[in-house]
Amino acid sequence: MLDPVLNSSPAPPTPQPRSTTDFFSDPLDSHPLWFKPSLFLSPDFDSDSYISELRTFVPFDTLRSELRAHLSSLHHELIDLINRDYGDFVNLSTKLVDVDSTVVRMRAPLLELREKIEGFRSSVEAPLVALKSGLKQRSEASATREVLELLLDTFHVVSKVEKLIKELPSVPADWSNINGEVSKERDVVSNGTALQHVENGINLRETQSMLLERIASEMNRLRFYVAHAQNLPFIENMEKRIQGASQLLDASLGHCFVDALEYRDKNAIYNCLRAYAAVDNTRSAEEIFRTNVVAPLIQKIIPYGYGPSGIVAGPSTDELENDYQQIKQCIEKECKFLLDISSTENSGLHVFDFLANSILKEVLAAVTHGRKEALSPGKPTKFLKNYKSSLDFLAHLEGYCPSRSAVVKFRAEVVCVEFMKMWNVGAYFYTRFQEIAGALDSTLAATTLVPIQNSNSGDGKIQNLTLKQSTALLESLRSCWREDVLVLSCSDKFLRLSLQLISRYSNWLSSGLAARKTGNAGSNPGGEWATSAVPEEFIYIIHDINCLTAEVCGDYLGHVLQLLSACSVDVLDLVKQSILQGGKALHALVPPAVKIIIEVLVEKSAEDLRQLKGITATYRMTNKPLPVRHSPYVSGILRPVKAFLDGERATTYLTKETRNEILLGAATDITDRYYELAADLVNVARKTESSLQRIRQGAQRRAGASSDVSDHNVSDTDKICMQLFLDIQEYGRNLAVIGVEAADIPSYRSLWQCVAPQDRQLTINF
Repeated sequence: MLDPVLNSSPAPPTPQPRSTTDFFSDPLDSHPLWFKPSLFLSPDFDSDSYISELRTFVPFDTLRSELRAHLSSLHHELIDLINRDYGDFVNLSTKLVDVDSTVVRMRAPLLELREKIEGFRSSVEAPLVALKSGLKQRSEASATREVLELLLDTFHVVSKVEKLIKELPSVPADWSNINGEVSKERDVVSNGTALQHVENGINLRETQSMLLERIASEMNRLRFYVAHAQNLPFIENMEKRIQGASQLLDASLGHCFVDALEYRDKNAIYNCLRAYAAVDNTRSAEEIFRTNVVAPLIQKIIPYGYGPSGIVAGPSTDELENDYQQIKQCIEKECKFLLDISSTENSGLHVFDFLANSILKEVLAAVTHGRKEALSPGKPTKFLKNYKSSLDFLAHLEGYCPSRSAVVKFRAEVVCVEFMKMWNVGAYFYTRFQEIAGALDSTLAATTLVPIQNSNSGDGKIQNLTLKQSTALLESLRSCWREDVLVLSCSDKFLRLSLQLISRYSNWLSSGLAARKTGNAGSNPGGEWATSAVPEEFIYIIHDINCLTAEVCGDYLGHVLQLLSACSVDVLDLVKQSILQGGKALHALVPPAVKIIIEVLVEKSAEDLRQLKGITATYRMTNKPLPVRHSPYVSGILRPVKAFLDGERATTYLTKETRNEILLGAATDITDRYYELAADLVNVARKTESSLQRIRQGAQRRAGASSDVSDHNVSDTDKICMQLFLDIQEYGRNLAVIGVEAADIPSYRSLWQCVAPQDRQLTINF
């Protein structure tokens, strides 16, 4: 029986339970907060990362001592566990008796099993290798057989194609002979025998086309074989035969197609087109149709040809509408039969695009070389007319498309794109820009305002515009969206031009108003007109701004939105906001113009107000009695305002709201001036009176006279104030006559309190 210790020393006495606290009541196994032994039990614990994290705030010595203390505690726990369960520990060793013999008994059958498995594996390995080799040979044989079959099929197809081609007319002369015979037979179609020959010719043509379709199908099959058997010597040796067959097929198919087009043999045309589609050579069919059918028709309408020096055009003209009309008739009469055949439903002929690659291609060449003058944007009116005629012609061609997808395909064709590029709409817009903006600029360059006598616009609608500059703006804005000017593909540019025109006019007005305010036209180029303008001319400015704003934000905006109705809602909203913003910026110039009119009227009234200073000379150092009536100058203070507002221009062109605004603004500013002058006059009079009073009292004291001799006399200041009081009463009555309540003006109330007697300062009446 082993002792319950780790060595052979006598068993120590049963240890007494230790106190879990030391003398200072701290736990013996307590650890710092940063040291957590539970982390050591984590499955993903990494000692290096643990130490690198602690080293930033714990010294190595402290960490080492703490780890050693923890190791010591673990040793103690291990000894405690062994001593506590010592009986079980000893029994564990007694149960492991004779383990080696058991292992020896188990090893023998395992070794025997291993030998059997190795023997079986060696016996199976040789057949497995043989089987794999056989499968590989079989696969190679199968692949070789496929290649051989492919080569045999290729050879048979080439032979078949050559045999079928031999059944066709081998040279173009044979085709021409056939065509000539049929042509002669048509001339004598009244004869029954000739009619039979014609029918034989038609049958021959149809038979040839069917044979060509069959050959094309075989050629398509041959191409498939060649594509899957590339780089094989057998195929390379047959390449010349394949190319020769392909060339003979192309030539024969071309002659048959030309003959079928000449006689409009629908069955033959249908077979030829299917043959072209089978060999994926649609471009040849489209080119044959263009050169043999379309080109002669277009040459008659728009003559152009090829001479020794290149392309030779016929007589040049700048009108295309009549040409397009004739081309449309020719297409309907001479080309529609082929378009109908190529658009037959479920025929597989949708791969052809005769509209673009035959008809439109020839028209493009004819217009480019035979109608160069029609393409020049230097003549914008003719250019736009021809451009719209071309768009209408394209729309007419799209009408032959059997479906929406066909229309999309037509528009995506290279020829269609080139046809649209032929029209330099960018240069056209620049020409219109110079024309429209230049007209407005030349009008705004005038140094004076130019009134117009007749304000009726060209369309019969009275716009009531009074200035030539304003009329020029409205005409320019309308020109941007006229039917004979606008190109919808450039609508964004014309919208920008419209906004620029409004901005140019607004800047012209702003420069003039700023120049009038500073009194220096040199600092504001373009504002010379305002420095010499009279208030009545600013009436024209205000009136025209209101009319232009109403037009731009009303009918003009509606017209633009109607023209752009095909755009999305978001685009229309942006267009609307931009035009409204331009109208708002234009209308914002009304208050500055009104302010200038008010300033001019106030300055005119100030000339009469300056006579107010004469009141002091009238009553200073005189024995005049208290005044009983107002001064003559009062009746002239508001005369400029009244004359201006009662004038013909103001009553005709200013709205009631604007007139009231001018009236109230002028009355308020004039009253402010009145108050400033009167208050200054009263203050000076009172200071002078006070100084004279002190001098007089000093003289009386020196003479020994009584100091209250003149206390009962009315002072000059009182007389001046009374005169001013009578004047402002009359001024208030004049304000009431023109429609302004004097009591509503703050400066008038201040003026009243300044000069009114003490018993009347609280109530304003006159």
